[in-house]
Amino acid sequence: MADKSTSSKGSTVTAETPPVAVSKGKIHPIVKYGDPVLEKPAATITKFDAELEQLVDDMFASMYAANGVGLAAPQIGKSIRLAVVDVTVGKNPEAKIVLVNPEIIHAEGEVREEEGCLSVPGFRGYVVRPQFVTVRAQSAKGETFEIRGENLLARAFCHEIDHLHGILFLTHLSMLKRDLIKRKIKKLRKEGEW
Repeated sequence: MADKSTSSKGSTVTAETPPVAVSKGKIHPIVKYGDPVLEKPAATITKFDAELEQLVDDMFASMYAANGVGLAAPQIGKSIRLAVVDVTVGKNPEAKIVLVNPEIIHAEGEVREEEGCLSVPGFRGYVVRPQFVTVRAQSAKGETFEIRGENLLARAFCHEIDHLHGILFLTHLSMLKRDLIKRKIKKLRKEGEW
């Protein structure tokens, strides 16, 4: 999920201090809308090892490099049920959340806010999401936990878990807005800019 400080024109506000996690991982390119990996359900993770932990570090580095607050593994071309979230965009290392095989087990309230996506750069739209969600997931070591998110954190959880089901935020937009964005992307693709 793109940081709210990203405008539809593509300009971004960067963090004043570089996030600690950036040096730990490799930065992967973000897969853009149109790639089939984004539209298929991801596979359940059953192997918890050093390779998975390295991928988590890579995902945080990739997310911070793109000024995002969330990133799902399909967005870097890996069709597995893994997402990382940090609504502080690297400003607070303790705010880093790793979600392996996550599922929303409770949702309440409703909030309509503008959303963007690292895989659909330059486009935003208003999406209705729950105000509060509780997620059950596993850590990178395989330990099961539950976490409750409110407002932006709840939105980020929903957005990233949608990715793991092969759903993009565009699905939640009105048909008119969705078609407009798809037409613009088609034009960008023709011009070689997508």
